[in-house]
Amino acid sequence: MSVLAERREAQDSRPAQEYDVVVLGAGPYGLSVTSHLLERGLRVAIFGKPLQLWRDNMPTGMLLRSFWWATNLSDPQHQYSLGQYFHLQGQPALYPLPIETFIDYGLWFQRQAVPNVDETYVDRIEREEDHFSLTLADGRLVRSRMMVMAPGLRYYVYRPSEYNQLPAELVSHTSQHGSFQHFAGKRVVVVGGGQSALESAALLHESGARVDVVTRSAIRWLVEEDMDHRSLLRRLRHPNAGIAPGWLNWGLEHMPYAFQQLPRSLKDNLLQGRLRHGPAGSAWLKPRVLGKVTLHERQPAQEIRESDDGVVLKLAQDGRIKADHVLLATGYRVNIWNLPMLSPALVSRIRTYRDAPVLNSHFESSVPGLYFVGISSVSSFGPFYRFVVGTAAAAQRVTDAVVRRHALVR
Repeated sequence: MSVLAERREAQDSRPAQEYDVVVLGAGPYGLSVTSHLLERGLRVAIFGKPLQLWRDNMPTGMLLRSFWWATNLSDPQHQYSLGQYFHLQGQPALYPLPIETFIDYGLWFQRQAVPNVDETYVDRIEREEDHFSLTLADGRLVRSRMMVMAPGLRYYVYRPSEYNQLPAELVSHTSQHGSFQHFAGKRVVVVGGGQSALESAALLHESGARVDVVTRSAIRWLVEEDMDHRSLLRRLRHPNAGIAPGWLNWGLEHMPYAFQQLPRSLKDNLLQGRLRHGPAGSAWLKPRVLGKVTLHERQPAQEIRESDDGVVLKLAQDGRIKADHVLLATGYRVNIWNLPMLSPALVSRIRTYRDAPVLNSHFESSVPGLYFVGISSVSSFGPFYRFVVGTAAAAQRVTDAVVRRHALVR
């Protein structure tokens, strides 16, 4: 018998822990869904390191573009909002919100609402007859009739193929850095024109790096508004919404499941057009960027090559730039084949559209009992679920669906 077969036989002989539902991921969506499931009396297991992406893969000093009142995690009794956290801490509401404050809030929420997070990694998820079988990194086995996938962003990092030829020491993605201090004294090219690119450029400059920003299109700066003192006319024309002021965003927030019902062609048009929420920078970043870093707008790199002591990029108008490092602020693209814990046999059963899961009105995939929330659901449910503000709507809808399915299979 092979070693692999012996290991499998040993695992099969162990008793599996049984749950009604398992949640994978302990970010804002995973924690919110779990808090709602626990309140309904279900046996729930959640696996993941709380707020790991925020703690390990976002730079110190980052500020959130979202309004503080739209950055709540969700619990069913509304006891653990960011406003409540501010009150308990004796501090005023902050905008923009420092990432360190949001992380502290998220961990406080987790301790209050979801105290029993299991930080063990899940190695494998398989579908076996009427249940899911999970193998954990420590060898434990878990069985559950239902799975909620909230894996977050780190599995969906997007790196343009033209940068694949460069070695890792010369090119990285913004998600790989919790600090930019190690770039002090170096010249860094930031690729991208959105919030992540512009804020990374500001933080790099403030860390002592010399920075160039290379973009495909003109940089779009958001209009700065005092959300507490907007005129009545302004509020009527552009009502307050968690993503950003505007009627379309207001509609997404107040009718959070309507987008899913739209025809696929209309969804695509909206996601590529008025609801794209494409690259843009907050107004409060302007004084930290303009005049501080060199901007190369509308100039995607035409040639990228490694040099003896760094990397060289050739631009259409500004010629060649020689740098020590290229930082990709190129965002994320959902591709469930990048989720290593899902067995290939299981992934192949999931109906997809452009590599994202196709979900019904309850966030359920084509595999019965398998749900996806957060960024994984954007293709089906719209851009509202790219943001923390979407946690409540997702948690409520998924919990209702899980409770109904649980009642049927008991």
